[in-house]
Amino acid sequence: MAGRPLKFKDQQELISKIETYFNITKKEEWTITGLAIALDTSRETLCNYEDKEEYFDTIKKAKDMVEYSYELDLKKSGRTGTIFALKNFDWRDKIETDITTKGERLPNTDLDKLADVMAEQLKQNKI
Repeated sequence: MAGRPLKFKDQQELISKIETYFNITKKEEWTITGLAIALDTSRETLCNYEDKEEYFDTIKKAKDMVEYSYELDLKKSGRTGTIFALKNFDWRDKIETDITTKGERLPNTDLDKLADVMAEQLKQNKI
């Protein structure tokens, strides 16, 4: 499958540039987009590298470092923006429970029966 050539020829080149970003940037300023800019690429391209097996661990570790900085900020100050950013790392602040029957209709209940009766009465103009 032909495609655009990779920006980084090998993992070591990428690791070196990532390390430079984290070494010269204050921890409270670490972001995925900031890292992408430092690598002279886009956020999307950077995230696409995570899909490549040979770069997965490197990009995952870099993203974990950014997530870590947000987590520290959340612990320190609990800012809304930090919470939003962490949600982009799949954090959740609520628990969702699926109580459906995988798309199947739930068994008839008294409310269903009442709704059916009312619908029929509406049809017959009794309501």
